[in-house]
Amino acid sequence: MVSRTSVLDRVERIGAAGLTAKAYRERVLAEVRTVLPYDGHVWLLTDPATRVGTSPLADVPGLAFPDLPRLGRLRYLTTVNRWDRLLDEGRAAATLLAATGGDLSASLLWRECLSGFGVSDVATVVCADRFGCWAWLDLWRTGGAAYAAADAAFLAELAPVLATGLREAVARTFVDDAEALDLSGPAVVVLSPALVVRSQTAWAAEALFALNPPDDPVSTVPAAAYNVAAALVAQEAGAPVGEPRARVHLGSGRWVTLRADRMTPTGVEEGDVVVTIEVSTPAERREVFALAHGLTPREREVLAEVSRGSDSHAIAGRLFVSEHTVHDHVKAVLAKTGTVSRQVLLSRIAGAA
Repeated sequence: MVSRTSVLDRVERIGAAGLTAKAYRERVLAEVRTVLPYDGHVWLLTDPATRVGTSPLADVPGLAFPDLPRLGRLRYLTTVNRWDRLLDEGRAAATLLAATGGDLSASLLWRECLSGFGVSDVATVVCADRFGCWAWLDLWRTGGAAYAAADAAFLAELAPVLATGLREAVARTFVDDAEALDLSGPAVVVLSPALVVRSQTAWAAEALFALNPPDDPVSTVPAAAYNVAAALVAQEAGAPVGEPRARVHLGSGRWVTLRADRMTPTGVEEGDVVVTIEVSTPAERREVFALAHGLTPREREVLAEVSRGSDSHAIAGRLFVSEHTVHDHVKAVLAKTGTVSRQVLLSRIAGAA
């Protein structure tokens, strides 16, 4: 019989296998199922700083694709066991039945969506560490099945292992031979107030939506667009997850940044949501790069100065430390990021020109 301790050990080994975030999640889910059966799952990577979702891995029995925006919108609007709330409360895992005291209707998501799928309990896991929030995972049970307190405890023990595995997978996306991403025109998606796609520019349709990660047959961009839009809706409702912005890896070292804003034409009570998609700036890439490689706050400050072209003397003056200390920090940054020089470091952060 498979033990939960052995599953934890195997999940740690999976994290050391150098997998993509998608392959890692698939392997982990198969391991978890051996000791904790579930009927459906939603595992969403998040921007580590904004905590807004980017790339989902989901198996939701009975969910039609047109219902996806509604599910996402409700997940952001429902504060019960929402990943950011659990993180702020210092909890790595929780179950819906326990959180609602057995009254599942207290959850907006369950009341307006999950009840229709026969969901009887949901275990939520937050994959976060001191460097950021990397993902959240929902495991659904249906047909009256529920999770026990021991199940939540096991998932809470698993959570930091998952955070490390996913953070390191993100770090591996910054490669020396990144491919260039050409967005010469505006890439914009317009969503209705219900987050249904109304229209999109040619660049969004022909350029971005065709750029799928090499290991993923379904583009991450539409899912990320729904997520930043849902984050905007939650912000407007007074229950923000974070800034409605997310950086998304498209494979081959390419990153884009999505932002959501509301169009409010005169006389319209609730306008459409506009999601813009742009190539991530070096500064936007640098933040994810630094967090994914586990740099300390001081190391991140030094990295920012190095990125500006400052030499050790200038950095020492700005940060009020000695040049020797600057050299030590630079060495630590190079070691943690697996780079051999400042030039290689900056090239990996900037990506292809």
